[in-house]
Amino acid sequence: MADTPIRVATFWTQANALLRKNLTYQKRNLRTNIRLISFPFILCLLLVLLQKIVNDELDKPKNKCGCACVDTNGDGKCEKVCGLEYSTLIQAASCPIPSPPKWPPILQMPAPDFRAVRADFFPHKDLPNESCRESMSCPVTMLLTGNNRSFGNILAGSMVPSSLTWNSSDVLYGASLNVLGSESRPTTNNFLDPAFISNLPLYYMQRQCAAGSTLLIPVSIFSLSKTQDITCVQGLPLWRNSSSEVNDEIYKGYQNGNSEGKINEILSGFDFLNSDGNNFNVTIWYNSSYKSDIGRSSNVLLRVPRLVNLVSNGYLKFLFGAGTEMPFEFVKEMPKPATKIKLDFSSLLGALFFTWVILQLFPVILTSLVYEKQQKLRIMMKMHGLGDGPYWMISYAYFLTVSAVYMFCFVMFGSVIGLKFFTMNDYSIQFVFYLLFINLQVSLAFLVAAMFSTVKTAEVSTYICVFGTGLLGGFLFQFFVEDPSFPRGWIVVMELYPGFLLYRGLYEFAFYSFTGNLMGTYGMRWKDLTDSINGMREVLIIMLVEWIVVLLVAFWIDRGLSTGSWKHPLFFLQRRDKKAPSQNPGLERQGSEVLVQIDQPDVKEERDKVEKLLKEGDPSHVIICDHLKKVYRGKDGNPEKFAVRGLSLALLRGECFGMLGPNGAGKTSFISMMIGLIKPTAGTAFVEGLDIRTEMDGIYASMGVCPQHDLLWETLTGREHLLFYGRLKNLKDSALIQAVEESLKGVNLFHGGVADKQAGEYSGGPFYI
Repeated sequence: MADTPIRVATFWTQANALLRKNLTYQKRNLRTNIRLISFPFILCLLLVLLQKIVNDELDKPKNKCGCACVDTNGDGKCEKVCGLEYSTLIQAASCPIPSPPKWPPILQMPAPDFRAVRADFFPHKDLPNESCRESMSCPVTMLLTGNNRSFGNILAGSMVPSSLTWNSSDVLYGASLNVLGSESRPTTNNFLDPAFISNLPLYYMQRQCAAGSTLLIPVSIFSLSKTQDITCVQGLPLWRNSSSEVNDEIYKGYQNGNSEGKINEILSGFDFLNSDGNNFNVTIWYNSSYKSDIGRSSNVLLRVPRLVNLVSNGYLKFLFGAGTEMPFEFVKEMPKPATKIKLDFSSLLGALFFTWVILQLFPVILTSLVYEKQQKLRIMMKMHGLGDGPYWMISYAYFLTVSAVYMFCFVMFGSVIGLKFFTMNDYSIQFVFYLLFINLQVSLAFLVAAMFSTVKTAEVSTYICVFGTGLLGGFLFQFFVEDPSFPRGWIVVMELYPGFLLYRGLYEFAFYSFTGNLMGTYGMRWKDLTDSINGMREVLIIMLVEWIVVLLVAFWIDRGLSTGSWKHPLFFLQRRDKKAPSQNPGLERQGSEVLVQIDQPDVKEERDKVEKLLKEGDPSHVIICDHLKKVYRGKDGNPEKFAVRGLSLALLRGECFGMLGPNGAGKTSFISMMIGLIKPTAGTAFVEGLDIRTEMDGIYASMGVCPQHDLLWETLTGREHLLFYGRLKNLKDSALIQAVEESLKGVNLFHGGVADKQAGEYSGGPFYI
């Protein structure tokens, strides 16, 4: 190829050469690609299999509305009839309920061993003694405050009944005349009230309780009938001087609100403000911790309405007399049609599993980039004329295309097999989300590649990172996202880590598809991005900004390190004009800390020659080395190793120079510094007036290198290597083919099909290009 006239290849010629090489390399790795794409396919199939098993279980009669054979027409023939009256509590969830049952309104009572008593962290001493907890006889406390204490005490006396009024023939009406409560936890609906189906007792509140004041009342739950114990509990209203005192006392009764970690639960608090005979304004405190808010879980129905009714009745009695009553007869759920129990595993587990699936691409891209760095292939391509622009454009587009094909196959396959995670959410939102993330992922791979020097280290580290990201996302980050008390600002900070950013987006898709499937509606739409609880909008914004920033930083770092020696941080602002050696301001004596005792006259003569040339700027010497030094750090307690000790050398244009020396003399280190593989510890060298520390790009335009070790892609053939490098040298068509064949013949690889064997199959020894 040396006899063929060569012009510098254009940007697009270089890009075309690299693209052809990458496509060929990709074909040779077909088996690896199949394994990569098979991972999401296998995972999707496992989800479908798991979904089928779950659906088969949910379709069994024990999970459907109960049925019985009933003679409805009186003709002696039974017909299949389904309904609540024939169902168990589990079956009832899927039955139609055109007329939901009525339940008595009740209060959320503190459990007997958690009711408020005197404690060191409570400033007031009018609470009962702690000994009442042993006999389970502690009263429930209501705190009162307002502008008019006497008015507040009158209302409090009217709120708590003095006796039990019960009508056994009408349980609902009897319950409305009394104040019932339960320590059972409320649920998300009122089809079944836990107070009447649990084994916990019901309570009725009075001013004073007589010994043994327990009743049995009949309760009908769909087709089941039972008796329910109701036990008397004393209601204790206590006055406080201000709302801040009430608030402080309620908070200190919370387990985390006091230094002792005790629970001292207050039933409720009432601030009557400026209420009087003409005005009624009241603020009610209640225990909201019973809703167990997990962010996006269904809302729990707290037992607050009865508190409002109590204080309202107290005010009515104050105005119109003790005989005035506004009964609160029942609470009732809305009617519901027949439903099918659904459990969508792709949405339930999608955020975790699909995070792993998508992040599988990151180690693949990263190891490919690190492989070129480890094998010195990137620097070899630069030496043969491949610029940073074509390299970045083709490499980025190549990995982006691979990622896009991977994601397309993933989403398409998941949609074809019917995973709700994909089919229920708007595909245009999914397209934008996945497109932004794979761009961010490719950019991040370029950035992280600068931190690794070996493929093994990069591969192990990133797979640990991928696996850990999924686990941390599922068991830590998701907890913070769903906790409404966790600061939103910290969520955004955590999302700056791309793994959590991906997890948050997938979590949003999973939540909307799961909810839509459960409710029989649809998944995420563009209008949903305006919802206050929807984090997809911030995810897309962070992705876009982070992608741009990471891409620019990665390009900046790569430009600084791509030649093996760090450039000035503002290299992109430096002038690229090539100047004659006599005019180059960089061609002057370099300071050095090298102290070497040299007695040989020829060595001293060469050093003096270099010093003179540096001062005069003689252009006849194309290579000048000035006190070039390389020191390797000591490892495992060993001292530093001096590979090159202050070498000074000047070579004329056209001069052929050979370097001889025993193993360890520093020959390889010297050549590696000259071609930009490693940077000097001290000193420098000039090639055509260009400094090897900062101007290797210009030096490569006039440099050819035959490396000591094979710098090859193991899966490419000898012919494909030569075609690639020939295209970088701007050879085309017949001239390219002729040059390749002559080179193959020159090293005896042309005949016998050896040129078309993969380089990894060649025998040992150097391979010349």
